[in-house]
Amino acid sequence: MTEVNNSNLQVRAFAKSVRMSPHKVRKVVDQIRGRSYEQALMLLEFMPYRACYPILQVVCSAAANANHNLGLSKANLFISEIMVDKGPVLKRFRPRAQGRGYPIRKPTCSITVVVKNRV
Repeated sequence: MTEVNNSNLQVRAFAKSVRMSPHKVRKVVDQIRGRSYEQALMLLEFMPYRACYPILQVVCSAAANANHNLGLSKANLFISEIMVDKGPVLKRFRPRAQGRGYPIRKPTCSITVVVKNRV
């Protein structure tokens, strides 16, 4: 295996069209931004929010990408960037009284995680 300058390497992972409101996901993401990979795993494991599981999957995917593709150790990784963007909205109608329809918006979001090697 060849040695690589690991100081500025960054690895990305994405989750698109996650069926959750971006506002609710950002509440969790703000807690783990800038933390080490291991700290982020512990926080996501024990926080009581539904948004933790998809974020945990993306963070684990980014670490696995860094380990497999670049040979970086998971112990030295930290979350340099994590973003939640608005995705497409599923639009549905709910029947209401007197033959009316009430629109329901089911928001989605996309989660982007960038991990870097701690020097």
